[in-house]
Amino acid sequence: MTDDAPGDSPFARIGGQPTVDALVDRFYDEIESNPAAAGLRAIHSADLAEIRRVLKLYLGQWLGGPAHYSEERGHPRLRARHLPFAIGTEERDSWLACMRTALDATVADEEARRGIFDAMTRLADFMRNR
Repeated sequence: MTDDAPGDSPFARIGGQPTVDALVDRFYDEIESNPAAAGLRAIHSADLAEIRRVLKLYLGQWLGGPAHYSEERGHPRLRARHLPFAIGTEERDSWLACMRTALDATVADEEARRGIFDAMTRLADFMRNR
């Protein structure tokens, strides 16, 4: 996701890293507590602390914030990093449902929320590998 000016980025528009952090925490809380996300939860490690931290870095950068993810981990190569996990339509849809819940709970700006979700939908669809 990109924008012309950093001040106009989705990252800035939604409130920066504090909102990204809240979004990621709410997303993983949803994965852990929603029975409909059990299959999605099963493909994650038992301890979600590290993946929470990494997604916070990635989403911050993806939304137009600091490039901390790339500084630490290199190019995102998302599809390649997710190839070891079976991601089909069910997993994509579950991921998107949890993310929609998290976005609705943490991003007050409706237009920004809609734009972010639309971009995430395209990204999630690209991640399918079966």
